[in-house]
This record gives sequence, C-alpha cells and structure tokens, in this order.
Amino acid sequence: MTEAAYPSHWEADVVLRDGSAAHLRAIRPDDRDRLRQFHSQLSDETIYYRFFAPYPVLSDRDLTRFTEVDHHDRVALVALVREEFVGVGRFDRVGQGDAEVAFTIRDDYQGRGLGSVLLEHLAAAARENGITRFVAEVLPANRRMLGVFRDAGYEPRSAIEDGYIGLEFAIAPTETSRAVQEAREHRAEARSIERLLAPKSVAVIGASRSPGAVGSRLLEHLIAGGFIGSTYAVNSALDDGDALDGLPSFRSVLDIRGDVDLAVIAVPAAAVLQVVEECAQKRVLGLVVVSSGFAEQGPHGRALQRTLVTRARAGGMRVIGPNCLGIINGDPAVRLNASLSPVMPGHGRIGFFSQSGALGVALLETLVARGLGLSSFVSAGNRADVSGNDLMQFWEDDPSTDVLLLYLESIGNPRKFSRIARRTSRTKPIVAVKSGRSSQGIPLGHTVRGTKLPPAAIDALFEQSGVIQVDTLSGLFDAAMLLTFQPLPTGPRVGVVGNSDALAVLATDACAAHGLVTVDPASTFGPEVTAQEFGAVLAALVDDPAVDSVVALYLPPVGTTGVSVARELARVAARATKPVLATFLAVEGASDLLRRMSPDGVPVVGSVPTYGSVEDAVRALASITAYSAWRDSDPGSIPELDGIDPAAARGIVDRVLERNPAGADLTGPDLTGLLRSYGINVWSAIAVSSADEAVLAAARLGYPVALKSTAPHLAHRSDLGGVWLDLANDAALRRAFLAMDEAFGPEVTSHLTVQRMAGRGVACVVGSTEDALFGPVVSFRVGGVVTELVQDVGYRIPPLTDRDAAALVRSPQTSALLLGFRGAEPMDTAALEDLLLRVGRLCDDVPELANLELNPVLALPRGLAVLTAAARLTTPITRRDSAVRRLG
Repeated sequence: MTEAAYPSHWEADVVLRDGSAAHLRAIRPDDRDRLRQFHSQLSDETIYYRFFAPYPVLSDRDLTRFTEVDHHDRVALVALVREEFVGVGRFDRVGQGDAEVAFTIRDDYQGRGLGSVLLEHLAAAARENGITRFVAEVLPANRRMLGVFRDAGYEPRSAIEDGYIGLEFAIAPTETSRAVQEAREHRAEARSIERLLAPKSVAVIGASRSPGAVGSRLLEHLIAGGFIGSTYAVNSALDDGDALDGLPSFRSVLDIRGDVDLAVIAVPAAAVLQVVEECAQKRVLGLVVVSSGFAEQGPHGRALQRTLVTRARAGGMRVIGPNCLGIINGDPAVRLNASLSPVMPGHGRIGFFSQSGALGVALLETLVARGLGLSSFVSAGNRADVSGNDLMQFWEDDPSTDVLLLYLESIGNPRKFSRIARRTSRTKPIVAVKSGRSSQGIPLGHTVRGTKLPPAAIDALFEQSGVIQVDTLSGLFDAAMLLTFQPLPTGPRVGVVGNSDALAVLATDACAAHGLVTVDPASTFGPEVTAQEFGAVLAALVDDPAVDSVVALYLPPVGTTGVSVARELARVAARATKPVLATFLAVEGASDLLRRMSPDGVPVVGSVPTYGSVEDAVRALASITAYSAWRDSDPGSIPELDGIDPAAARGIVDRVLERNPAGADLTGPDLTGLLRSYGINVWSAIAVSSADEAVLAAARLGYPVALKSTAPHLAHRSDLGGVWLDLANDAALRRAFLAMDEAFGPEVTSHLTVQRMAGRGVACVVGSTEDALFGPVVSFRVGGVVTELVQDVGYRIPPLTDRDAAALVRSPQTSALLLGFRGAEPMDTAALEDLLLRVGRLCDDVPELANLELNPVLALPRGLAVLTAAARLTTPITRRDSAVRRLG
C-alpha cells in the first residue's frame, strides 16, 4: 500500500444531537488498541448489523486492515470522546467514482446523530478524492442506519438483495442536503447552549474564603441569585468538608458524589488544564472559564487557550470564555448567576451576548436602569469556543427570548453569522453593536482572522441579514426598549404630538434625516396644555390609519411636574396597536410613570419607552422601522441559472494552479473560459501596438470602436486620455492613436486594445474578493473616478438570492443613474442582477478565485456588455463555514 500523507485537514470538533462535543479525525495505525477496545464494547446486535454475522473479536489481521488505510481509496474516520472511540465510519472505493460506505456507532452513543455527522465528513473526503457516489448494504432490521442514509438529504435508491437492502446515492451537496445539515447543526448547537444555561448542578472550582477573590464572588453571586439546583464549592487548598458560604467544599470535582452539569472555573491559568481533565473524567457537561491569562497575554497564552478548548471538546464539553464575566439565566425555574456581576436583572424577554467581560457589569446595570429584563446573558470573554453564533442558534427557538442583543468586538465566522442571522431575524429582532468598526482591529484574546474589507462590507453583512446595527451601547438599549415594550411599526409615517414647537421641529428634522415621513403638520400645543387635551390628540393619532408610529414630546412649564400628562400618555398608549414612544424632558420619574409592571415588578409589553433626547427617540424608531420593512419583505430565493458548468470551471482552475501552484493572474482563454462557464461573456478586444494594426483590428470588429490603454494608471481613464470612444472610421482611429502616442509615448501605445463600441449606457464595476475572514464578497458600483474616490460601493455575501442582487444594484447612491435619473432612459437592471447572481455563484463555488473585476460593465437599456475582465487564482484559504459541520 502506498504511504499517504495524514489528512490533518479532515480533523474537526463537532456537536452531537444531545449538545455534547466529539472529535473527528482519520484513523491511524497506532489506533489498534482503541479499535480493539471499541469493538469489545459493542453489543452483539450492533456487531451483527455491521458484519452480518457474529464477530466477537477483531483479529490482528482485522486490526491491521482497518487501521492502515491510504486516505484515498480506503478511508476511515473515527469519532473520539475522552480519547475513546465512540464511532467509526469508512468507505472503500469499488469503482472509478463509487465507494462502499459503512458505520459503527458505540451503543451508548447511538441516537445522538453521530452517524449523520460521520456521513457528512466521509462524503466530503470522498468528493475530495474524486468519488461521486456511495453504495451501502444494510440489514432490513437496522432501521436506525437506514434512517441515517435516507434522512441525509440525498436521494438514495434501494433494492432488496439476498436478505439485505442495497442503497446507492450521489453525494454531491444538494439544496435539500444542505438544509438538512443546517437544521441538524441548529438543533445540536442550540442544545449545547441549553446544557450550559440550564444546569441542574454547578461546581465553582476555585471557590475561596478570601473576600473579594474571584472564586469567592462567584460562589456568593450563585447563592444570592437563588440557583435552583445543587451547588458545590471546590478548592484544592481546603480539606474535604470544610464549609464555604455554608456549603461543604471538595478538593477536586472528582470528589463530588453527585453529577456536575456545569463547572465554573476560577483558578490560575496554569492550573486550568488539570481542572479541565478532571471535569472530563467527571463527565461534566460544560465549562465557564472566568480565569484570565490566556490569548489576551500573547503567544504563550494563545497556545494555552487552544489546548484548553481542544481538551474540553475531547472530553465532550463546550467552553464559555476564558477571561469572561460568566453567565446568567433569569428563568425562575433556574435562577442562575454564575458570573462576577452582583447585578442580576429581573426575568425578561432579552437574550444578551457580550464579548467584553470588562464591560459586562456596566451593561447589566444599564439594562436594569432602562427597565429591561433578561432571559439569559452570556459574556464570552476571549470567545475561544462558544460564540454569538451559538447563542443565536439557541435563542431562535427559546420560548423565553423575544429580542437578541449582541455586543460584538469581532466576528469569527461571518458567513455562518449571516446564514443564522438571516433566518433568526425573520422571527426575532437582533440588535448588534460592533466595536472597532473604523479600525477593524481584533481585540486581545480574540484569535480570529483579520479582514481587508472596508467597514461598509460589515454594514452590508448586517443589512443583508436583517440585523439592526447601532453605533453605540446607548443605541443598543434605545432599540431594545422599543422592541421589548412596543409592537413593530407597519410603515414609515410618524405622528408627532407635543407641547413644544422647538421639540416638534427637532423631531421633524430627525425623521427626515433617517428616512421617516412626518405626518404634517405636527400636533403641538402651548406649554399649558392639559392632560386631557394632550390625551385626546394622542388618541386621534393612535387611531389614525395614516399614522404608523407616534412620538410624544413634553416639556413641563415652570412650576409643574408633568405627572398628569405622563399618566394620560400611559393610559392611551396601553390600547395602541402601533408603537408609541416619548421624550419627556425635566419630568422626574417619567420612565416609571410610563411603565406597565408585571406582578413581580418587571416592566412588560405596553410600557412606553422614554428617551433623553428627540434625536435618540427618532433614531431608535428609524432603525426598528427599517427592520420591520426588511422582515415584511420577500426574502427571495436562490434562482437556478442557465449556462452554468461548474465542472468546466473546476478543470480550468485545477490546470492553472497545477502550472502555477503559488497563484496566477488569469488571461486569455483561461479567463474567458472560466467566466463563460458561469454564463458571463466578455467582449473580445484585439491587442495592437501601431496605428496600422489598430485599423486592421477595427476592420475585423466593425466601426465604431474604442481605443484603450492597458497601462494600470490609464485603464478606464478617458479623462486622462487613456480611453478614446466612438471612433467612427480609420481617420478618427489614427488621430486617436497619434494623440495617445504624443501624450504618453511608445511605452503606452505599444500596449493598446481595440474593441467594438457597445452603445450608450452607464458604466458599472462588478467584483468579488475572497477575504480571509468573510470568504467571498461581491461588490457593485457605478463606474467613474468620483464614485471610486468616495467609495460609493455596495457589498453582499453569497449565496445571493434574487432579492440580494436587486438590493445590491440599488445600494450605491449613484445607482439612480441606472433608474432613469432626470428623465434619462432607464437601464436594464434585470440584466445587471443576473450578472451579479452569476458572479456570486462563481465566487461561492470557486474559493481559489482571489479577485475578480469586471470593469467596465456597460449597462444598456436592453442587456449589458462586459467589456473587460481581470481575475487572479490562488491556493484557497479554508473557509470557516465549510461544507460539513464543525466547530470553530
């Protein structure tokens, strides 16, 4: 057997159906003892289902055959938990493109979705090795394994032969198989978070008697919060049984007699790995690592952090942290405050994810001050494992959570973020503030890839996903109040009522600045308006079908309190079916007067959110109105495109990179062939180096023509004389050539092209970039130096729906030039949208496509013309949101 390189890129940490973690890798020759032990733990029935006969012991010959594979024609993947095999999947090539696949899952891990995970990863490995179809033989009684194959989203064909069922199916990913994979990922990751947030028992490891010590505060907050479950104090420096805050202590988590669901770790960084090993032995379900001293401390800390996560996942556990504040679950059935925050907000409908531990306490205090309650709170710290993506997976289906708040310092997997957020935002609003937006800096401790994309690309990610992006923490809570207490607006029309003309003008201006329409005129009174007068006009606006939202403004006259007006506002707003919000200036206790309280003293739906300024109120309303419009819009679909030949594109890419492993600029037939395989046709251009050659080229193409320089500083620059258009005959073409020769000399005129004129239209630029962090990103702008200078560019992340493409065409401000600006003939935007869909599909399918620029693309009244293209291929960076389920 030919010695094959070990495929380390197949290694992956995965989450199973029950929320536990496992590690997948290729089998190795030194796995003989593990495989022997694994087989010995299988039931007779499981062995019979796998081998179709009793097979109690694996012989030495079996062990050699099963562990020594070539990772090409014979592949085996193993799943490990606590260094023990819990599942084995393998395939053996039986033809040029066929392979026979089989699985064995340890009995105590059956029913956890491990077979489905192994099938996904085996299929990916098989496709990598040129295999296109799996075949399998399954006993009819083995319903669980039949279910693995039939529920995978492929289209298996089956036949009964000699007492077994023969299956065969193509393993190319399909829309159905991807949907199945994402649904399973969603359920598993949500379950893994549920295990962390709703434990039945918690051990504080590093609990201390020292006042103010981290371990002491964690234990104190856990007890004070009234945790409904068992609490254990662990400190290796104390004797077993010593009391800590009224609880008996243990030297190790292994000494605890009962089960431990959650371990909160607050020991020095150097001791954390030993604690993790003990937690794995104890079969703890999850970890919250409050300890610092990891990636935020530099290279040594990063290595320690990687080891921490690797060992935790190998032990079946997920990790929140390290260097985090902790977690809170306000559910009265749990009452978990496993954090360093002495503040435990009342139970509410908000799920809050924060990457910052340092800001955590301040965020929770602000939440309470705004009258907001929590369903759950997670401070991820260095976010080495559990991320905002995991929390969105959980909160999407959590019946206790209606609104999601995210404080993000970095985004580790934007493609997955976009995919999950697009789905979640359709039913639950997500409000996010992204720090470091201008610098794109990565905080200490966050081991994520960098990005070279501008901030506008991140803005586009949020917009495309329906995420309500705000610039400040104050804005985060402003939006949260409106979403928590009031219904969504059904349109942009705003009614303004108040007792101050000055405030009404500010509100009108703010509405106009944020794209809202003020119902004219604003309803204003004199300063001495009575509560009844205020309430009557407010009620009229609430009942007016031409008003979508109401903003109430009040400034009490000197010597009055405004209390009666606030009470009247609360009374009228209580029956409203549209959002009502207020700015009450200098009215003491206005927020309390406008709140509706639950029996346990928490503000509830129907409370009127109050803001410190008119501008803050309108800004919050505008963001929620935009979200409501997005949510009500058709999400679109990923259309089937004709003329797509991914196999032809793959052949070109492989040939080019085989010749140029370090990467190469695409030219000539390679460039046009790659684009043509996705239905993108580039107009031909003929290279010329003299006036005579230019005339001959024009004769071949037909007049009128364009004469263009290929020099980088002159390309597309008609303003600098690098492009001459509408040359109608030989004389005009010769004059243009002479002018360029006189202006720039033979260094430029020896590298010109002649191209047939496409007609009058609007020049555009379509591009894609493979970013290390974001993966493929499609861009669009109207051509010209000015639009390039001011960066009037739109961005979207594939896969693109038809709605994404339509929005991308219209996202630059200068897109008005395509839509009939000032009476001009509109351009064929449908043709542009089709082109963007094709570019999106191309860059999504071909990760080796580092850059693509179609410049110019001439949008015409009917159709378009791609006049010039440039592209570069490189060895691809592994995308974070891969074709198989994996953590991190």
